[in-house]
Amino acid sequence: LMRLAVFAACAAAMMLAGDLVMIPMVMRPLFQAALGDQMLVDLRLGPAALFYLIHLAGLVWFAGRPVAQGGRVAGAVVNGAVLGCVAYGCYEMTSWTIMRDWHAGLVVADMAWGTVLSGMAAGVGGSAAYRIVTA
Repeated sequence: LMRLAVFAACAAAMMLAGDLVMIPMVMRPLFQAALGDQMLVDLRLGPAALFYLIHLAGLVWFAGRPVAQGGRVAGAVVNGAVLGCVAYGCYEMTSWTIMRDWHAGLVVADMAWGTVLSGMAAGVGGSAAYRIVTA
């Protein structure tokens, strides 16, 4: 249980740190250019926090649990990246399907970011959990 808690804490820290840089510097300007006045001035933090909790639970289940049970950190990175691609992909494909001003550039950028961020978060969490396993 301690290994999973360490995984979750470290993965969450990585996700937050990555998004604190990427959202204001890259993603928000990209989405703003495409969506214009459809964008909110201030983020809705409640839904964002709920996404993080759901996504983190998925990372713990699919990437953290295998490492805590003796799996390899590389496997956690792959599992995290796949989960990120699926999660961000579901959102992007749905948005592209139903929203007029959505376009392929948004889909590619956000899916790539979700894949990389989730893989990195799982790697950071997995490395920390692995250190506890072997300690």
